[in-house]
Parts: sequence; structure tokens; C-alpha cells
Amino acid sequence: MTAPATAHPEQDILPPIVATCHGIEVPQAPHLRKGMIAAMQTGGYERHELAIGMAAIRPGARILELGAGSGVVGAVLARNSLPAAMLSVEANPDLIAHISALYAHNGLSGRITLRHGVVLTAPGAPDTVQFFVNGNFLGSGLAPQKADRMRAVDVPVLRYGDLKAAFPHDTIMMDIEGGELEFLRHADLTGVDTLIFETHRDIYGREGMTEIRQLLQTAGFAMDDSLSRAGVHLYRRRG
Repeated sequence: MTAPATAHPEQDILPPIVATCHGIEVPQAPHLRKGMIAAMQTGGYERHELAIGMAAIRPGARILELGAGSGVVGAVLARNSLPAAMLSVEANPDLIAHISALYAHNGLSGRITLRHGVVLTAPGAPDTVQFFVNGNFLGSGLAPQKADRMRAVDVPVLRYGDLKAAFPHDTIMMDIEGGELEFLRHADLTGVDTLIFETHRDIYGREGMTEIRQLLQTAGFAMDDSLSRAGVHLYRRRG
């Protein structure tokens, strides 16, 4: 007689839910620190990005999210803004499994496609690029800010032109820790009508902030002053 299979209940135990943010349940993960969890619970986590996104993004939009981070911002937009499709890109390899788990737990795996890589717009972009990972993920980016505390990893490059051809989009949500200026310098924003992005004046200075405004004005965008906030700007296509 064959003995019954031994159950392994520990394999079925899901991480506890540590926060709920705009209807999204956030499973416990190593990169979530106490302060971040508390901010998610109280509505302070990425509050400007989320407030602008939920107010500005219309139902049926096709959203490209650059810099998924914890996955919470993309999940909140997928749940509340009702996009037709959403593609989220994250460079930090340590976060990919946790983002996927968060999407799956909240029933969003079919609404958001997640890709690992760095999106570059410059002509002749390489196949890979070094990405500097910070311990708690905040501050990770293409430029090491605290080199002694960061780990360099090679990350695949996703060329924006190819990405746009494969996933046409009208909305960009961008939080890439200082990479916004370089992205906008070479991006063909044809077909995009809404841009929401963090700004990092401490990285690219006043001159960089001015250049961003000029680049977007030339591309046919104007800043929406009614919804933009300090450090997070909303640009809409004119006309």
C-alpha cells in the first residue's frame, strides 16, 4: 500500500501582509523597512506620484512605468486608474521576484507585464550597463551616490525605440533616480500625451531642470501646474 504524500505546509505559507496602500495589499519583503511600511499604511509612500497618477491618468490608458521600485505604485495605478495595458520595467534584479509576487497576490499579473532592464534612449546604446544597487533599494541607479555601500551589477539594456514598437503607450510614469534627463534627451515621445516623473535637482542641478523643461516644451508638452508637486511633475501634450 502506497503511503500518502507528506504535506509540506510551510511551502504554502505566504508572506504576511504588512501594509495596504490604496487597496493594494503589500506582502512582507526584505527591502521593505519599518519606515516605508508605515508610510504605505498612512498614505505617505510616494504620495505625490500616486496622487498625480490617479488624478491624471485616464481609464483605458497604456502606461509605461520606468522604475517599478517596490511595485506598489504600478499596482495602485493598475487597480485604480483602469489602464488598458501596463508595462513596468525595473533595473534592480533583487526586486523582480518580490514585485511579481506583489502583482500576483493582488490579482494583477494579467494587467501588468514586468520586465527586468534599463531603458535607454541614446543612439548606439550598449547591450548591458552597470547598475548600482543600494541596500534598501532606494537610491539605486546608474550613477553610484555612495559607492562604498553599493553593489554594481550588469543589467540588460532595453532600447526605448524597440520597447515603444513592441508596447505602444500614451502615458509614462517615471521614477529612475536621476536618469530622467538622459532619457528625455533622446526620447521620441510621439504618441505619448502624459508624462509623470520625479525630478532630481540634486543630481542634474538647476541647468538640468531647465534642460528638461526646454526638451519637453520643444516636444510639445506643457507642465500642468495644478497637479504637479515639488519633486514630481506632470506634463501633458499641448493641444
